[in-house]
Amino acid sequence: MEKKVKSSKSQSSKPAASKSKVDEKSVVKTAAVAPVVDGIGNRRELVGLVVSDKMTKTIVVKVDRQVRHRLYKKYVTKSERYKAHDEKNSAKNGDLVSLIESRPLSKEKRWALKKIIRTALVGSDAELGV
Repeated sequence: MEKKVKSSKSQSSKPAASKSKVDEKSVVKTAAVAPVVDGIGNRRELVGLVVSDKMTKTIVVKVDRQVRHRLYKKYVTKSERYKAHDEKNSAKNGDLVSLIESRPLSKEKRWALKKIIRTALVGSDAELGV
């Protein structure tokens, strides 16, 4: 026995909503800005020392890590330099900073400054190492 299924179309008594027209002049175009650095998703974070701040809105950060040598079983310090986006040009040479992973901003820049952990020593204190 075959059963016939009646298809019922839902008919709405409400009229179709008219689409509001938006003036092109009233729409504000926003420029591409720096990535949001507040924890969205699982982004990697690194802590390192600012080596250079000579570029505009860019800092170079040296991140050290310790790796155990395969043969000699001693720990060796390896370092890598990362270019990071610094929107306000707030980080200076010698600052200890935290970086967060971001979308590619240029050919080599894939990190953004999250916060400055410690500022560099200035003046005579830096020379004494205090």
